[in-house]
Amino acid sequence: MQTTAPAVPETREDGPVDNDQPIDIYTDGACKGNPGAGGWGALLRRGTHEKELFGGEPNTTNNRMELLAVIRALEALTRRSRVRVHTDSQYVQQGISTWIHGWKRKNWRTAAGAPVKNVDLWKALDEAAARHEVEWLWVRGHAGHPGNERADALANRGVTASSGR
Repeated sequence: MQTTAPAVPETREDGPVDNDQPIDIYTDGACKGNPGAGGWGALLRRGTHEKELFGGEPNTTNNRMELLAVIRALEALTRRSRVRVHTDSQYVQQGISTWIHGWKRKNWRTAAGAPVKNVDLWKALDEAAARHEVEWLWVRGHAGHPGNERADALANRGVTASSGR
């Protein structure tokens, strides 16, 4: 995992939401082959402070990396915060905003009755998001959005690190 200074200010998990200024989180996942070597990346920004995170796994899927990017970013915050998550994954944005409510009511089953894929990560994301006040925003990938492009580059660094190249 890589970080760069200056970091997002240190925080505590308990207490009221820090409403001074929201933290913008840009996330992305990448996979060379699906399944294959994968990586995730996240850029956390609050005002002029930034923190970069990335990691990867040698045998995974793109959807798992998209989810893991958001989970790791939210886990990096140690104080309840107002957060705007920017993701180019409709799987993540729709899943956490809409689908998850039905999945939980149906004991983590889809509308068709099948088990939810990546349920371990959906549960972890649900738990991580519950600690914060989160706004979920979808951005078009590879469209020149600076935050998304940096998250993409970080995710690709995670792929490289996980594949040993």
